[in-house]
Parts: sequence; structure tokens; C-alpha cells
Amino acid sequence: MKTDPLHVETAPPKSGLSPMKKGIGAVVAVAAVCGAMYFIYQQLTFVSTDNAMIQAKTTLLSSRVSGIVITANVEENQKVKSGDVLVEIKPDDFQSVVNQLESEQGSLQAQLVGAETNYRRALELFDKGASTRERLDTATAQYHSLQEKLKSAQAQVASAKLNLGYTKVIAPADGKVGRKSFEVGMLAGAGQPLLGFVEGRERWVVANMKETDMDDIAEGKKAYITVDAIAGREFEGVVESISPTTGATFSLLPPDNATGNFTKVVQRVPIRIKLLNLAEKDIDRLQSGLSAEVKIRIH
Repeated sequence: MKTDPLHVETAPPKSGLSPMKKGIGAVVAVAAVCGAMYFIYQQLTFVSTDNAMIQAKTTLLSSRVSGIVITANVEENQKVKSGDVLVEIKPDDFQSVVNQLESEQGSLQAQLVGAETNYRRALELFDKGASTRERLDTATAQYHSLQEKLKSAQAQVASAKLNLGYTKVIAPADGKVGRKSFEVGMLAGAGQPLLGFVEGRERWVVANMKETDMDDIAEGKKAYITVDAIAGREFEGVVESISPTTGATFSLLPPDNATGNFTKVVQRVPIRIKLLNLAEKDIDRLQSGLSAEVKIRIH
């Protein structure tokens, strides 16, 4: 039998995976197992929510008296110190009232000195039998009347000085001005909000936890917070307090389940978490109202 000189026999293809593919498969399997173990660890160790928000002490600053704004020592987003004068109302009218009342007070004080002298003289003469009871009673009544008038005048002076002091709107603490709603020359009414103010000493988180996750949450539990606006940073905190009600209790229209048309909804319980070890730059970056994600360690 002749063989074809152009025919070359080839070896059959090898079955199975190459060592590289086997190595990649093993790495993927190990990664999947580690990921599953980490997921189980997270589920058993923490409860979490993304229904959370950064909070700070905020208030609207206003003048306690009416008048024309003559000075504005602050702009929006400006840092201020406790006691800084932020806004000043024209004080002329209030100073005039103080001056007038102080003048009346001085007059009463002078009258009281004379009345006291008359009273003591009348008392001395009455003791010696050289004066009548009627004259003593008149001097006594006049003396005590002027005493009461002077006390009233002193109270009016003190009140007028308070009103004069209220012409200056002062920063209640170190912080930052968030909003300015006035301009120099405008008429500001008593109680009219002029500035939005955010205190700069502390920040906390209000996390609305599901009622089904509340079993192991207690005051003092450690918490870990990430903020959407600050990537790559995790803040530490501690559960400071737990609300005595769900978030729906104080809503404008609280749910009423007495109608018979009931649908069960998982309620949320507000948890206050104090942020720990914050530097000044952290407080500046943690603006009130930012969204956050919270993990609370339960085991």
C-alpha cells in the first residue's frame, strides 16, 4: 500500500483548560466566596439606612425692635464669632428715650433726698412732742411715694437701655451666616428675620431607621457615616438618642388606621447620632441638610 507523501498525521487536540484559565477561575471563585462572606458579615454586624441627613443648630436672627438698618457688618456665607455685631438699627430714637427717662430719674432722686430730710425732721419733732401726727403722716406718705416713683423710673430706664441694646443684632455663637434678607436703609420690623445663622460648633446625623431594625439599636452604639458630598471619607459617630415616636406621628396628617382600610407600612424611627472627632474643616464641609448613609454596629 502506498502512502501519500503530502499527507501528514496530526496529534488529536488536548482536552481540558489551560493552567492560566484554571488560575483565573480559582481567583474568581475565591473572590466570590470572600464577597459572600463579607456580605453576610455586614448583615449580621450592622444595620444601615440611606435615609439620613446631616443636621446643625440653625436659627433665624432678627431685631427685637423696629427701625432703619444703618449698618450691615456681614455677608452671606461669612464666618462670624460669638458677640460680633452683625446688623445695627438706627439707635437715635431709643437713645433719646433713655436720656429723657434718666433725666426724670435724676429729678426724682433729688426730690427723694428732700422728702427724706423732711420725713426725718418731722419724725424727730414728733418724738419731741413739737409736731403733730398729721404732719408726720404727710411727710411719711410723700417720702414713700417718691421711693416707689423712683423704683418705677429706674425700671423704665433699664427697659429703655435694653431696647437701645436690641438695636444691635449679635451673633449668638461662633458660626456662619447662611442667608441675608436685608439691605442697608430698609425698615426692619420687630421680629422680622434678617439673617439665617448656622452654629459652627457641632454636627449630628438624624437617621430614620426601619422599625424592623430597631431590636439591637441602643444609645451608645457605634455608628459609621458616609456623606454623598464627601467621597472617600467615613465619619465615626455614636447613637446619642432615640425618638420616642415614629417620624409619621408628628407629620401634618398622621396616619389613621381606624378606618378599616388598612395597609401596613414599615415605619421609620428617627435616631440622633453624634459625630465624633470633627475638625474645623470637617464642620465647614458638613453642611446642614446633606444626605448621608449610616451603619450602626449592633454586634
